Amino acid sequence: MKDMSAGPLPLSNATLAELPEGIARPTYDRARLTPGIVHIGLGNFHRAHQAWYTHRLMQAGAAQDWAILGAGVRPYDAAMRDRLKAQDCLTTLIELAPDHRSAEVTGAMIDYLPIEEGNGALIRAMADPAIRIVGMTVTEGGYYIDAATGGLDTSHPDIAHDAAHPDAPRTAFGAMVAALKLRRAAGHGPFTGLCCDNLRGNGAILRQTVVGLARLSDPALAGWIEAKASFPNSMVDSIVPATGPAELELVRELGIDDKAPVTHENFRQWVIEDDFCAGRPDWDRAGATFTDDVHAYEMMKIRILNAGHQVLANAGELLSVPTIADCMAHPAIAALFRKVQTEEILPQVDPVPGMTPAEYLALIERRFANPAIRDTTRRVAFDGSSRHSGFLLPILRERLAAGTGVSGLALVEALWARMCEGTREDGSAIEANDPNWDALTEAAGAARDRPRAWLEQRTLYGDLAGAAGFADAFEGWLALIWREGTEAALRRYAGG
Repeated sequence: MKDMSAGPLPLSNATLAELPEGIARPTYDRARLTPGIVHIGLGNFHRAHQAWYTHRLMQAGAAQDWAILGAGVRPYDAAMRDRLKAQDCLTTLIELAPDHRSAEVTGAMIDYLPIEEGNGALIRAMADPAIRIVGMTVTEGGYYIDAATGGLDTSHPDIAHDAAHPDAPRTAFGAMVAALKLRRAAGHGPFTGLCCDNLRGNGAILRQTVVGLARLSDPALAGWIEAKASFPNSMVDSIVPATGPAELELVRELGIDDKAPVTHENFRQWVIEDDFCAGRPDWDRAGATFTDDVHAYEMMKIRILNAGHQVLANAGELLSVPTIADCMAHPAIAALFRKVQTEEILPQVDPVPGMTPAEYLALIERRFANPAIRDTTRRVAFDGSSRHSGFLLPILRERLAAGTGVSGLALVEALWARMCEGTREDGSAIEANDPNWDALTEAAGAARDRPRAWLEQRTLYGDLAGAAGFADAFEGWLALIWREGTEAALRRYAGG
């Protein structure tokens, strides 16, 4: 055991036996693991979630041929690769419950592929028939969806590049197509593409992107992928904050020098459609759920948790409330959350086995209020153009179609518009926090004097500027926010 007086122990295979007492570590022989999964997008969430489920199986003596190869396709991924490779791809997971914390070191990931132009190493790895699953967490906005049609955005420069240069692609999807082409040519079957992002029908969306991209350069290959490959839908859930100075200090306090630790709440859920063309680990033995009806679980989670995050985060940013737990402790923001959820979101959610929408909301309120989880409002508010479009606007459209009220959802959209103007109510600047930030700030500036200018962003709102029941409410809320402030609008809504 490590002498704590000597300082934190550098994390590596060689030091696992010396970890401080009370910190769980791999009991399996990592040298005997062989890869079966490539995962693209090695952020905190994957390591706290999908990699953890695989690690738990390995701890039970199973899944020894399902080790994970990490991968990325952007230059900035190289920094994470360097950090993880330096510690033998081990990760310290720190669970933060409201009343206790615990830590474990996980080892299901055994390598991180080189980050290189043309993605040659990634393509070669995925072409190996030993790789039977390619997973990905690349954010909701990373699937090149045409906002107008819902199909693949073939005009995007990245997609155009990969269609013209299929053997040296720029995107993860282009690399998948190139690897599938090599597998087909060698007489091997395809792998399963497993999307782990918060998208409705995420497997179907991944299929659309991969098959649609393949069709642009090789229609026969596209047909083979469509017929032979699997893209199961899944729902993933755990709150996993970004790692910053506080998290780095926390792991050092535990006696470990880990350059990429991960903190997470004491809750995980993974619901997966059981459609794997080349086999899969028995993740259900580690707590995952395999079902033919992912959609109901997915809708409950996306609408109550993910949409709920956006209800909180924009108001929190405007009022300089630093974390989601702090937002839940803020009386006006918490009142907004509870009223929008109960009056406008829960009615659009069906129950799942063992859980009603009201029970799930109670669970989410407890999780969001966990003060040990320092999940920043800035992180949650990131990429609102994807998250409002994907999580909130479908609910709003359903309610408009049914002739039911949308005052709360209109207020949430007005808060987002105000936030995108780029200043908080205390005068501090909100730094760019969306891939479309320049366009959003321009529209938000125009909307200060003419609120409907915000709704005229057709790539976001389509024809909603002409939906009087929504547009009139939005206009009234945004005008009130600019005239009297965010808290005044929240109090007016809560008392209405």
